[in-house]
Amino acid sequence: MQCVILAAGEGKRMRPLTASRPKVMLPVANRPILEHLIAAAVRAGFSRFLLVVGYGEREIREHFGDGSSFGCRIRYVTQRQQLGTADAVRSCAGLVSGPFLLMNGDMIVGHDDIAAIAAMDGAVMGIHRTDHPEDFGVVTCDDGFITGLEEKSPNPKSKMINAGVYRFDEEIFDRIGGIGVSSRGELELTDALAEYIEERRLRSHMLKIWLDMGYPWDLLDANTRLLTEQEPVVEGEIEEGVVIKGAVSVGKGSVVMSGTYIEGPCIIGRGCKIGPHAYLRPATSIGDRCHIGHSAEVKNTIVLPDTKIPHFNYVGDSVIGSNCNFGAGSKVANLRNDKAIIKVAGRATGRKKLGAIVGDRVNLGINCSINVGTVIGPGVNIAPHSFVEGWIDEGTSFQS
Repeated sequence: MQCVILAAGEGKRMRPLTASRPKVMLPVANRPILEHLIAAAVRAGFSRFLLVVGYGEREIREHFGDGSSFGCRIRYVTQRQQLGTADAVRSCAGLVSGPFLLMNGDMIVGHDDIAAIAAMDGAVMGIHRTDHPEDFGVVTCDDGFITGLEEKSPNPKSKMINAGVYRFDEEIFDRIGGIGVSSRGELELTDALAEYIEERRLRSHMLKIWLDMGYPWDLLDANTRLLTEQEPVVEGEIEEGVVIKGAVSVGKGSVVMSGTYIEGPCIIGRGCKIGPHAYLRPATSIGDRCHIGHSAEVKNTIVLPDTKIPHFNYVGDSVIGSNCNFGAGSKVANLRNDKAIIKVAGRATGRKKLGAIVGDRVNLGINCSINVGTVIGPGVNIAPHSFVEGWIDEGTSFQS
């Protein structure tokens, strides 16, 4: 059985992090989302993969290659225009035969659930329970079958949602051929499932593990979960005078300098310089070739490769892009004074602690203050002693 993974979308809700990379390549615990998903499927017994790529496909192809480094064989098909999920699946027609597994590439699922769905008969949909079903396709079930499916209803009929994991056979391509363009101007896979549901032929499987990443702050929850589960590996150098508590991984070529204090779970990539006298708190992922320097404190944060947070900085509950530089004394706030739920661009995040979402190549001058829920686009230059909040568009030259 082949595993088809849809990885062609940009992920606009993940902006500005997806301005220069596809959503599926955003790192969680220092590995792309898609890599975690493929690893789970390989562990479930799959060895043949077909990736549907489009936006940013070069990065995906270069990272995964033919799949041999990941214990599998990978082929690719390009969705030239992102015309919807059904269009993405349709691009696989003629490249798969017999039953196949289909998964969205922007989530993380447990290998046990993947194996269980693959072992079932007929058409199957993975479902999951959530406290905010209005953000997803809501399903109703009866006796193990899907009885209803409604996309993003303001008044959801249940808390069960379509999790984006399916088992199909070649019949699905005929079903897709019979649907039209939706009100959103796309070919929706869910429209192709209507007859399956009407005929009571779409089985359901409740997923035990399902980590969806629709918005940047969702990456933080997934990062915490995966860091907690992984075994620590230390390949770099840890100098005398370093204190490490809990599970901490240090990549090859990295140096953790004297006086640094690290609380796991935490992962440090390759070629990093940490310290001296840095403080890394739990649920922090530091990408390759980063510098976290003297008296810098980083907590519950994802830092992408080649970024420098080198002097007297504080960054908490944030996602920081690649090739950024924080001027000395620049800090990110992560808690409102009234401790209310933080909003980003008017959208409630459900989090009382959230710092900033920072795109690639952002430069902060010294002693800058970044307020809670701030989004900074790629290539923004911020003058020294600036106070920054709200949404800062790409390429802005920010004056104090």
